[in-house]
Amino acid sequence: VSMLAESETSVFKYNNDLNFDHFQILRAIGKGSFGKVCIVQKKDTKKMYAMKYMNKLKCVERNEVRNVFKELQIMQNLEHPFLVNFWYSFQDEEDMFMVVDLLLGGDLRYHLQQNVHFTESTVKHYVCEIALALHYLCNKRIIHRDIKPDNILLDEHGHAHLTDFNIAAIVKEDLKATSIAGTKPYMAPELFQSFEGTRPGYSFAVDWWSLGITAYELLRGQRPYIMRANTPANEILQTFHKAHPCYTAAWSTGIKSLLPKLLCVDAQKRISSLSELQDLEYLSDVNWDAVLNKQIPPGFLPDRRRLNCDPTFELEEMILESKPLHKKKKRLARKTRESGSDGSPQSCLLHYHVSLEFFCNGSLLCLSV
Repeated sequence: VSMLAESETSVFKYNNDLNFDHFQILRAIGKGSFGKVCIVQKKDTKKMYAMKYMNKLKCVERNEVRNVFKELQIMQNLEHPFLVNFWYSFQDEEDMFMVVDLLLGGDLRYHLQQNVHFTESTVKHYVCEIALALHYLCNKRIIHRDIKPDNILLDEHGHAHLTDFNIAAIVKEDLKATSIAGTKPYMAPELFQSFEGTRPGYSFAVDWWSLGITAYELLRGQRPYIMRANTPANEILQTFHKAHPCYTAAWSTGIKSLLPKLLCVDAQKRISSLSELQDLEYLSDVNWDAVLNKQIPPGFLPDRRRLNCDPTFELEEMILESKPLHKKKKRLARKTRESGSDGSPQSCLLHYHVSLEFFCNGSLLCLSV
C-alpha cells in the first residue's frame, strides 16, 4: 500500500524515523468513530500513549479517507490542556496510525454506564474545562460538531479532555458551516434547520448546545430531549419547540440558570463564547487561570486501580478481529514472502490498486491500496 502527495505537508507519509516497530502493543482499550485504540509504550523512552489505527482498505470501502486526513491535519495544529493531544503519525501496508495522549480515567459515557453520580460542582467544573477548550478551538476556527460524553476523556486526576475530531469543521472568517454532521441527540436545532433548508448554515454555537446537553445528561442520567437515530428532522425540530427540559428541584438556582442559556433553541440568544459564560453570576467564583492550569480538582476521581474501559474491547481484538494488531509483524513478513512469487494469486491480489484522489488543505493526495 502506498501514499503519495504533491506537497511535503501531506500526512501519513511513510516515516523513516518512526514506525510500528518502535512501539510495544499492550492492550486494546476502545473503538473510535472508525478504527480502534490501544495502549502502547514507545520502546526507547518507555512513555505510554494511546494509538489509534485505521485499516486502509476499510477506510476506502467506507468512504472515510477524507475524514482520516482531515482529523490528522486538524490535530497536528492543536495543543491544549483540555484536548487529547497529537504526538505521532505513520503508516504501513495495512494501516494508518495516530499516536496521542494516553488518558486512563475513562470517558464520561463509561462512567454514566457505571452509574456514577456526578455532583453539580463536578459538572460545573467539566463545563469550565470544556468551555476553555471550545474557546481555543474557536480561535482556530474549528467547530468540533460531536461533543458528547463518549468524546470527553478523563485523565488520572479527573480533568476533562475533548477528543475525536473526525467530523470537525474548519470555517473561514464570517462564513458558516453547511454540511450536516454530528450525533443526533446532541445536535443543535440549527443543524436540523440547515438539514430542512430553513436556515443557511450554522457556527460555533452548535458546540455550546452539545455541551449543555452533555452537562444535563451528567447531572440527571438522561438527556433533556427524547429522540432516536431514525427520528426525522422535522419531528426533532417540533420537539425542540414543544418540549421543555425538566430541571430538577434539587438543583441549585445557578445550574438552573446556566443550562437554559446553553440549551436556548435560538442560536443567536444562546451562550456561545467563553466571555458570555464567564459573565454569568453562577460562575463568578471561578478562578479561570487555576482551572486552565489544572490546579483545582474536579471532584470526581477515576479509580486508578482500574483501566476504566469496557473489557470486551480486549477480547474482541484477540478473538474476533481477523487481523489482530499484535500479530501484525508476522503477518506482514508472510505477505512479503508471498508477494515474491510473480503471477501467483497472492501476488495478483497484493498488486491490485484502488486509487482515491482528493484535495486536502490545498494538497492533492493519492491513497493507493
